Amino acid sequence: MASPLVATKLFVPKLRDGLVHRPRLTDRMGRGTKSKLTLISAPAGFGKTTLLAEWLANSASGRAVAWLSLDQTDNDLATFWSHLVAALQAATGAAGAAFTDLLPVGPKPDEAFLAKLLNVLGDVSGDLDLVLDDFHVIDQRSIEEGLSFLLEHLPSNIHLVMSTRADPALALGRLRARGELIEIRSGDLRFIPEEVTAYINGSMRLGLTAQDITVLGGRTEGWIAALQLAVLSLEGRNDATAFIEGFAGSDRYIVDYLVEEVLQRVPDEIRHFLFCSCFLERLSGSLCDAVIGSSGGKAMLDALDRQNLFIVPLDDRRQWYRYHHLFADVLRAHLPDEVRNELPTLHRRAADWYEEQGDRPEAISQVLAGGDFERAAELMEMAIPDVQKARGEAIIRNWMRALPTELVRARPVLGMGFVGALAALGELGEVEGRLGDIERGLAAFSGGDARSSLAHRVVVIDTTQLPRMPGAMELYRTALAQVRGDIPRMIYHAERVLALAQPDDHVSRAAGSSLLGIAYWSAGNLEQARRLWSDGRDGLEHATHIADVLGVSVALADISIAQGHLVEAKQVYDHALELAAAQGVQVLRGTADMYAGLAALSLQQGELQIAHQHLQKCHELGEVAGLPQHPYRWRVAAAHLRQSEGNLEGAVALLDEAVRLYVGDFFPNVRPVAATRARVWIAQGRLGDATRWQRETGVGIDDELSYLREFEHITLARLLIAKNETGGVSSAFLARLLDQATSGDRVGSIIELSVLQALALRTSDAAGSFLALEKALSLAEPEGYVRLFAEEGEPMAALLRLAVKRRIVPTYAQRLLAAVGQPRGRPQVHPDLIEPLSERELDVLRLLRSDLGGPEIARELSVSENTMRTHTKNIYEKLGVNNRRSAVRRAEELNLLGRNSPH
Repeated sequence: MASPLVATKLFVPKLRDGLVHRPRLTDRMGRGTKSKLTLISAPAGFGKTTLLAEWLANSASGRAVAWLSLDQTDNDLATFWSHLVAALQAATGAAGAAFTDLLPVGPKPDEAFLAKLLNVLGDVSGDLDLVLDDFHVIDQRSIEEGLSFLLEHLPSNIHLVMSTRADPALALGRLRARGELIEIRSGDLRFIPEEVTAYINGSMRLGLTAQDITVLGGRTEGWIAALQLAVLSLEGRNDATAFIEGFAGSDRYIVDYLVEEVLQRVPDEIRHFLFCSCFLERLSGSLCDAVIGSSGGKAMLDALDRQNLFIVPLDDRRQWYRYHHLFADVLRAHLPDEVRNELPTLHRRAADWYEEQGDRPEAISQVLAGGDFERAAELMEMAIPDVQKARGEAIIRNWMRALPTELVRARPVLGMGFVGALAALGELGEVEGRLGDIERGLAAFSGGDARSSLAHRVVVIDTTQLPRMPGAMELYRTALAQVRGDIPRMIYHAERVLALAQPDDHVSRAAGSSLLGIAYWSAGNLEQARRLWSDGRDGLEHATHIADVLGVSVALADISIAQGHLVEAKQVYDHALELAAAQGVQVLRGTADMYAGLAALSLQQGELQIAHQHLQKCHELGEVAGLPQHPYRWRVAAAHLRQSEGNLEGAVALLDEAVRLYVGDFFPNVRPVAATRARVWIAQGRLGDATRWQRETGVGIDDELSYLREFEHITLARLLIAKNETGGVSSAFLARLLDQATSGDRVGSIIELSVLQALALRTSDAAGSFLALEKALSLAEPEGYVRLFAEEGEPMAALLRLAVKRRIVPTYAQRLLAAVGQPRGRPQVHPDLIEPLSERELDVLRLLRSDLGGPEIARELSVSENTMRTHTKNIYEKLGVNNRRSAVRRAEELNLLGRNSPH
C-alpha cells in the first residue's frame, strides 16, 4: 500500500543566502533541456541539490517544473509513482486535472499505467522539467525498469533531470551515444579557484590570504562540503594558516560527516574493502585482490565508481582509481583493530604485487610503510641504478632518510647511491662523512665475516656495483673540490676517476670527464672544456642515461654559445631532444630545459616566432619536466624575448623572479642573472639601478680579469657607454676585455665586445669603429647573430647603414639593419584612454577575460601576486572601472583584446 503523499517533497528548495553562483554549470544545464535526460551524479556534499535549485531559480524560459525530493519511503513502487504523478499534477496547474485519473496508481503499476501516464504527458502544452532529487535512495529494480520505459518514450517537450550519488540502472550508454544525455559529475561540480575564493572571502567573509585559499582548495579538492566543514572549523581561530596547512580527514567535522553519510550506510563487505585498501595510493582490481586476499576487486571498484563512493578514476579505461584524499584520511583514521593489526601483512602483499609487476619504487614505498627496513634496503639497492637513469635523485634521498642510519652504513653500495643523490641535489654537507663510512664498509666487506650480526657485518646485494666503487669515490671527491673552489684538487680527483673507472663504466667516466671539463670551463679554456663535456655526453648516451644526457647538453650548449657557435649549440639541443623522444616513455626530466635553450638561440638568430613556440612548449611541459635550475632558466629566456619585443618592464619582472628562484649547480655561474637584469636596466635608462648593481657586486674596471666574471665586466662596459664614459680609461678597459676573450678564443664575447667598441668609438674614431664593426659582422655572420646587433637600436642602425654603403659584409649588414628597424611591442593606445596600457597590463587584461583566478594569472605570467594586484589596479584606473567584469567589457568595447596573449 502506498504511503501518504508528502506535499513538502514537491517543493523546489529555496536558495540559501551567500550562495556562490555557478553560471558555468547553470548555463550548461540550460543548454541541456533539449536532451531527454540531465544526470547530476556525484558523492555526498558536492552541491547537487543546490545546483538544481540555482538553475531553476535563474531559469527565465517559462518552463514548468515538477520537483520530487526522494527519500527511503519512495522505495515502495506505489509510493514512488504516486509522488511522481503528484509532482506532475502540481507543475501543470489547471491542466493537471488530467493526472487525477492516475491516482491512486495501485499496489503495482504496470505498463498499462505507464502508457496512460505517457499519453497524459503527451497532452501537456509547453515544456516541462521533471526533477528527481536524490535518486540514489531508490534500489527497487521495478522502479528503475518503469522509469527506463518512461524515459525511452518521453514526449519531446518533457525533460527528465536526476541528481544521485550513484548512477541509476538506466541505459546511459545508449542515451550518451544518441546525444540525448547531459552529464554533470564530481569533476564538474568541484569548486574552481575563483569559486573557492568567492565562498571563503565573499559569502563567509573570512578574509583569508590568497595562499591560504589556494592551499585549502587543494586540500579539499574542490569538494564543497569539505570547504563548508573547514569554515566551521575555522570559526573562532586565530591560527587560520596553521590550521589550513594541517587540515585533513582527521578534522572532526569531516569525520562526523563521512562516518554518518557514508560508512554507516554501506554493507559490511564494502566497508571491509574500503578499510583494507585505503592505504593504497592507487587501486586496481588485481592489486586489491592481492592485498585483500580475495577475488572480485575489479567488480568492487566498478561498483564503488557507479555509487560515487569518493573514488576517482585515473584512466579512461577505468583500470586504476584512487580515493578522494580526505575520504582516505578518514578511513585510515578509523581503521578497525582487526585491520590495523593486519597492516604490515597488507603492505607486504602490496609490495609483493608491485615487485611482480616490475615496479620496485612502489614496492619500496609499501615495505617502508610496513616498517620492513631490511627488505626495503635490499629493494633500494637493486632499484637505484634505474632510478638514477631517470634522474630520480630526490626519490633516492627520501628513501635513505626513511632508513635507520646504521642500516645504511652497513651497506656501502646503498650508501654510494645515497651519496650520488646528495651530490646531484647539491646537498654536500654530509657527503665527506658518508664517503668515509663507505670506505670502512668496503674494507670490512673485503675481509669481514658476512655471517656475523648486523652490527658487525657489511651487506652487499648488488655485487655488480663493486668494481665501480673506487672510481665513484674519486668522482664525489671531485665534486667536493669543485664546490670548495679548489681547482687543483678538482683536477687531481677528476683525473683519478678516469684512471680508476672500469673501461665499461661509462657513467663514472662520463662524470669524471664532465667534472674535469668544469675545471677548464671555469678557467676559460672552452675548447678543452667542450671536448671533455662531449666525451661525457657520449659516455652517458652509451650507458643509456638519457636523462643525464639532457643535463650535460645544457652545459655543452652553453660552452658552444660562449665560443660563438650558435649552430652547434642548436645541434646539441636537437640531438638531446631526439634521444629523449626515442625513449618512448614519459617526458624525461630536462626536456623543458632543451626548449628553453632553443628559445634563447632562436631569439638570438632573430626568429621571434620560433622562440615563442619553443617557450610555449616549455610552458606546456611545466617545471616537472625541467632540471632543478629550470625555474630560473626559462624565466631568463622569456625575459630576453620580452626585451626583444620592447617590453622592458615585463623583462625586468621575469628577471626579478629569476633572481629569487636561482638554484646553483656544478656549472660555473658565468652569466649571473643579476647582471642580466642590470643590462635590461641599462636599456631602460635606469642607470641608477645598474650602478647600484655595480656597487653590490664590486665589479670594477681595474679588476683582474677572468672568464668567471667576464659577463659582469662586459655588463659594466655597457654601463660606462650608457653613461657616455667612453674616454681613455673605458676604451682601455674594453681593449683589455677583448684581449682576454681573444686569448681564450671565446668568440661569443669577442663579437659582443667588438660591437661595444664600434659603438663607443663611432663619434671619436670612425676608422676604429668600422674596424670593430667589420670584425663583429665577419664573426657573427656564419652563426646568424641578429639580436646582439638589433637591440642596440638607432646607434647600431646608423653604423649598419654606413656598413652597407661601404660594402662591409653588405648582405648580412642589410639583414641586420632590417631587424633593427622591425617594430617592437608598443603600449596599446586608444583615443578614449587618457593613459595607454603597457604590454604587461595587456597581458594581465587578456587573462582577466579567462576563467583563471588572480593567483593563477600571477603564476601564468610568472609574477608575484602583489605585482599582479598592482597591474590590475592600474588597469582599472586607466579604463575607469572598478571590477574585473567591467574591465573586460570596457576593453572589448575599445577593441584592446584583439591580439593573442604571448602565452
